[in-house]
Amino acid sequence: MVDQNPLLSPSPLPYALPDYRQIRPEHYLPAFDAAFATHRQEIQAITRVRSMPTFENTMVALERSGEMLDRVARTFYTVSSADATPEIQAVEEELAPLMSAHQDAVELDGALYWRVKTLHDRLGELDLAPEQRYLVERHYREMTHAGAGLDDEQKARLTALNGRLAVLTNTFEKNLLADTNELAVVFDDAAELDGLTSGELSAAAQNAVDRGLPGRYVVTLTLYTGHPYLASLTDRNSRRRLLEASRSRGIRGGEHDNREVLREIVRLRAERAALLGHESHAAYITSDQTAGSAEAVAALLRRLAAPAAANARREQAALQAIIDTQESPFPLEAHDWAFYTERVRAAEYDLDRTALRPWFEAERVLQDGVFRAATALYGITFTERDDLHAYHPDARVFEIVDPDGTALGLFVLDLYTRDTKRGGAWMNSIVAQSELRGTAPVVVNNLNVPKPAAGEPTLLTLDEVTTLFHEFGHALHGLFAHVTYPHFAGTAVFRDFVEFPSQVNEMWILWPEVLASYARHVETGEPLPQDVVDKLHASEAFNQGFATSEYLAAAWLDQAWHSLGADDVADEIDVAAFEASTLADIGLDNPVVPTRYASTYFAHVFSGGYSAGYYSYIWSEVLDADTVEWFKENGGLTRTGGDRFRTRLLGVGGSKDPLEAYRDFRGRDADIAPLLARRGL
Repeated sequence: MVDQNPLLSPSPLPYALPDYRQIRPEHYLPAFDAAFATHRQEIQAITRVRSMPTFENTMVALERSGEMLDRVARTFYTVSSADATPEIQAVEEELAPLMSAHQDAVELDGALYWRVKTLHDRLGELDLAPEQRYLVERHYREMTHAGAGLDDEQKARLTALNGRLAVLTNTFEKNLLADTNELAVVFDDAAELDGLTSGELSAAAQNAVDRGLPGRYVVTLTLYTGHPYLASLTDRNSRRRLLEASRSRGIRGGEHDNREVLREIVRLRAERAALLGHESHAAYITSDQTAGSAEAVAALLRRLAAPAAANARREQAALQAIIDTQESPFPLEAHDWAFYTERVRAAEYDLDRTALRPWFEAERVLQDGVFRAATALYGITFTERDDLHAYHPDARVFEIVDPDGTALGLFVLDLYTRDTKRGGAWMNSIVAQSELRGTAPVVVNNLNVPKPAAGEPTLLTLDEVTTLFHEFGHALHGLFAHVTYPHFAGTAVFRDFVEFPSQVNEMWILWPEVLASYARHVETGEPLPQDVVDKLHASEAFNQGFATSEYLAAAWLDQAWHSLGADDVADEIDVAAFEASTLADIGLDNPVVPTRYASTYFAHVFSGGYSAGYYSYIWSEVLDADTVEWFKENGGLTRTGGDRFRTRLLGVGGSKDPLEAYRDFRGRDADIAPLLARRGL
């Protein structure tokens, strides 16, 4: 019997959820080959039309094209980020230049560009609805931005650059995953991990068993520089080992060193930007974002950096004062910051955040926190579908229904860390909603919470609770966007706008009725005491100097690398020296406050989609903080407020200029004052 490739036809499962139980690694490349060929035929069918371009024969046909490729790609990239086995990594390595070449073949197609440009030039004469008009504008802008207007020789060079960059970014991520796994810290004695909860200790013991080290303890690394355990570990040497391991990723020499990869990425991005008529990659990227220019980004970051650094120095002095009262004082170092921050927090606010975990049991946070807030705001309800299986046994599938009983889509939650999952947390769509294609959304949230041993509850830190609410904000954006054309589906908005809805969703974490519902002691069921809640609110601006400084340092580092011209990136450029001079330039070179991501493990910008765009979080936070004020002024957690936010902002997806959508929701442009107050600036 001939083996049928399940990727070659639409999934028969509800909501077109891929039938991952039938899909094997060897199915992917043949499916991509078939999808590439089909898409090329669809594009040729558009460009061979002899009649003049119309919206129907060009734009609608373009939006209908590539459906098979979209289906296969979303299915694969969901797995390659969350369960990158060696077989999947081999597929991705072979696929990267093929995908890049295919995308270039479409985006740089001269005949297709002529048809789109012709429609764009005649926009004033065409009777188009607003979404249709915006579709023409965006396709023209994006094809132009991608290089469709270049001559053939320039296009050939551009295609070569894009192909090489696809390989390099894949290599960067592969190196980082391998080095992160290799650098997981092994402890011989539980006493070295004093301060961790029983669940955290059991997770470390299980990690050791999984790695063939029974009787020992293994602490895996997070994507960012720090680690949640640094706030709890009483053994200073254990803290030092953990932070040193984190900061050494990609710079140890050997096969997983990312410095040479990074330098080539920066150089080729700069060359590509010059080819496309821009001074730098940062200028190229920001020219098609809401920021508009790299200068605007730099101005915002510089405006915030000096007060943030000053706040961090004041916080540092307070930490040192605590240490100086000890029997054996010592100079504060980076690995001490989180631990002594909790001591200062306890002294100033009588609050120990590390002791809050028993009130944040993961299932209760999900059901009675994240889901409850969404139901209160939007009326949607959630039912777990045990009959539907995602790509990994840990990934759970939920069906979401609108208030009127209409099925909305599926939500997949993949909570736990594993060696095959890249670091950090993210949302992606397995299926994107589109009226034209008749598809409903299937979205995924990935986190990296340590998994305790069987029978132990999963207890979250407050930061992990925040991440869960944040990523679900992205999920809501992907679920609620209701558009005609797939080009605008879900979170397909400008990069420096996409973090806005997710950051808004964080406001419900401490909202009284939400917190009272989910923050209950795992053993007694008692709610989080009101005096503790009051202290959490009182301390919201606490440690913001550190938090803002470490973030701004990373954002500035991203801008600095990507502001270099092609001739500025020499092969021998010293990565550490470049980082040092860059951070000194903006006054964020405090060794006790390391950048949130150093260059060699900065996956957001060297293997993800945030190159020259990591500033997006603070840029979006201007809108976020202003929106939080709106909700507070308009009744808070209400269906009226939720429906307005859903209809006027989340629901439009990418089908409208995002700042226009914001003005429609808010009634004006955003005010920066709430952000400055929130950050203590």
